[in-house]
Parts: sequence; structure tokens; C-alpha cells
Amino acid sequence: MNGWTANDIPDQSGRTAVVTGANSGIGYVTALELARHGAKVVLACRDATRGKAAEERVRAAAPGAEVVFAPLDLADLSSVRDFAAGLPGDRVDLLVNNAGVMALPERKTVDGFEMQFGTNHLGHFALTGLLLPRLDEAGRGARIVNLSSGLHVLGTVDPRDLHMEHRYRRWIAYGRSKSANLLFTHELARRLAAAGSPVVAAAAHPGYASTNLQTAGVRMEERALAERAVELLNRTVAQSAEEGALPVLHAATAPDVRPDDFFGPRLLMWRGAPARSWRAAWTRDDRASAGLWAVSERMTGVGYL
Repeated sequence: MNGWTANDIPDQSGRTAVVTGANSGIGYVTALELARHGAKVVLACRDATRGKAAEERVRAAAPGAEVVFAPLDLADLSSVRDFAAGLPGDRVDLLVNNAGVMALPERKTVDGFEMQFGTNHLGHFALTGLLLPRLDEAGRGARIVNLSSGLHVLGTVDPRDLHMEHRYRRWIAYGRSKSANLLFTHELARRLAAAGSPVVAAAAHPGYASTNLQTAGVRMEERALAERAVELLNRTVAQSAEEGALPVLHAATAPDVRPDDFFGPRLLMWRGAPARSWRAAWTRDDRASAGLWAVSERMTGVGYL
């Protein structure tokens, strides 16, 4: 592959990284490569069995790596608060908000939010706010990377129906949650700059990468034929999780990253080496991003200093 690769990741020694959803797919590869390049990595995962297994896999693949599992359920704000309170150390250099759900049948989080909006956006909004003092403590070089998707084009956030209670459509709900990730990044970058913070907030997407994310929804509904069809697409069309993680790793570590940047695969936003990615104009709307910020603070109870 021509272009930026994992071999171009700068030395991460002395840095602490938190990666959500690090037990599989893009999150696991991201955590593994950061650990290989010297970072202390916290694997923030919902499932303890899979989280601990991922910890062992990273240790085996990167001997001597400093890596630890910590439980985090982004669909439960009490779990988010417990994770932040229990995280050791007084600084975090890198927060990769990777975990997410895709096109699920209609579900609610523990706190009563639509599952995709609640997990993909609100959980990460709360986590970022709670960890922001530690990112500020890390100073220059600290970063926040939010994972969005090319499918954010399916729709932007509707402030009149944030939880799609009028009519739930799983793919529109997913697209809205991914637009929320970009609106959050936009507003966070603006507020960090206004406050004179050295922390950089950027976003990334993996293109079409083969992970467990695509099959979760149909598996929940026991739609075996649809699950096999998705698995066939993953094998024949998608790029690997290792390739899909490259835009994330670039956003997290490359020296040329600017606030509110958005990286993805360079070839039609589908596959290839990382490059700055196209995004819908609504994801840079100052009024929409400020409105989403205000309602997110209210829903999560997490206020940013």
C-alpha cells in the first residue's frame, strides 16, 4: 500500500492512551499498534471476558507492552462515570472514542436513550468530558479522536426527535449518530481553541472495513441469511481491520493533524491509505454543533469546564 502506514507511527513511549471498544476490530488494531509503538494502553471494553482476552492477545503480539483492561459500558452513564473515576494516573495523552453499534433493531440504553445515539455519541460525550482535565494535564500533544463513518451522510441530528421516537429507522439512526460524532468534534475543537487548550480534537472513519460491527444487528434478530450475506460482503469487498484502522492511527499520532480534521481512506472514502476525507456540510454547522452540545450536557449531566 502506498502512503502512510503503521510503520509511520511516531514513538509513543511515555504516553497513555485510552481506546474504547478495544476488544475487536478497529479498536483492537488501534490499541495493538499504539502498544507496539510504546504507549501504555487502556482497553476500555464492555465485555470483561473479551476485554481480558484482548489484553492477553496484545501482550502476546507486543511483548513487553504496557496494556490493561478496564470495564466500560457506554450505554450506561453510571459505568462511564465509574470508569473515569477508577482510571489510574493523573494524565491521559490520547483518547480514541472508537466503540459503537450499527443499525441495531430499536433498543434503549440504561438511561433511556435510543441505543445508537446513546452509545455512539452520548456515552463518548460524557467520557470525554470526564477525562478532559487529564488530557489538559498531558498538555501539548494530547489528542481526542472520535470515530465517525462515511455513512454519516444518511442524516444529520434532528433536535426535535433525537431518539427517533416518532419513527425508528435503524440506518438513519446510525447515520445521525455518526453525524453527531462529527458535530461533537467540530464544537469540541472550537471550544478547546477558544479556551487556549493544547488538546487537539479530530475525527476519522475506516471506510468499509471487515469487522463484527456489520453483523451485530442481524445477529440480534437471528436473521441467518442476512448475516451470511454480510459476511460474504466482508470477505469479498471490505478491506481488513488493519487497513481500516490506519485513518484512526493517523488522526491519533501523525504530526500534521489539525483541530476538526477528518481522516478516512483516500479511495472513494472506501479503502486505501489515510487522507483528509470529505464530510457533509452540516457537520460543520456552528449552530447545530452548539445545540447538540447543550442538549448532550443536559442529557448526560456532564458539563465541560
